[in-house]
Amino acid sequence: MTVTVFIRYQLDPFKRAMFEEYSRNWLSIIPRCGGDLLGYWMPHEGTNNIAFALISFESLAAYEAYRARLRQDKEGMANFHFAEENRFILAEERTFLRKVEL
Repeated sequence: MTVTVFIRYQLDPFKRAMFEEYSRNWLSIIPRCGGDLLGYWMPHEGTNNIAFALISFESLAAYEAYRARLRQDKEGMANFHFAEENRFILAEERTFLRKVEL
């Protein structure tokens, strides 16, 4: 069963450009580490401090293996540190979803 991780970010609205840079960095890191990145979405109209990401995996076990590879990836760790140092993510929520099928 495929699982999709839905990530909801609450951002500092004055640091959206930094979050966009952070998101762009993941576009190559996540697939390299085994995630099927469906994309990152930035605020456009309306609420200016909420962003989303969707990443799919073959299973929860595949997700756990991905997380381990991500923690060993130099670019991945640098991107985590970039977010921590600049504090543009105020909150992050993860929900694990499965697609409804016939």
